[in-house]
Amino acid sequence: MVFSKESHAGELFIDHRASPGIPAAKAEAMGFDPRAVREGSTTTLKTLGCCHCGGVWIENPWRTRPRNHCVKCDRYLCDACAIASREADYVHRSFQELCDLLRGGKFVLTGGDLRRPVLTRSSGDG
Repeated sequence: MVFSKESHAGELFIDHRASPGIPAAKAEAMGFDPRAVREGSTTTLKTLGCCHCGGVWIENPWRTRPRNHCVKCDRYLCDACAIASREADYVHRSFQELCDLLRGGKFVLTGGDLRRPVLTRSSGDG
């Protein structure tokens, strides 16, 4: 089976049929079309995920610059991970690989963040 980057997209469903909705000024400040989140409305938005940090964001349909992409993972990257991946000492790991290392018990996360994790060998038997 062949996957595309788009096959990893998700959806966020916002349902205001039984709520007062979001005030127009607040909706605009959050980047939403006020009509999409007013009282009585429903909206479905496309979400994308970063294969390196596991973050999820709502797709901006008006984005004109290309989306970041990891050729090793063949998946999308968030802007912050794309910047980190261009650094000279960057170690390529997908979010799933990082989770597997930590769950295995041989490594612990001792610093950094999910974009630039600092892993240390565990002192336990894990």
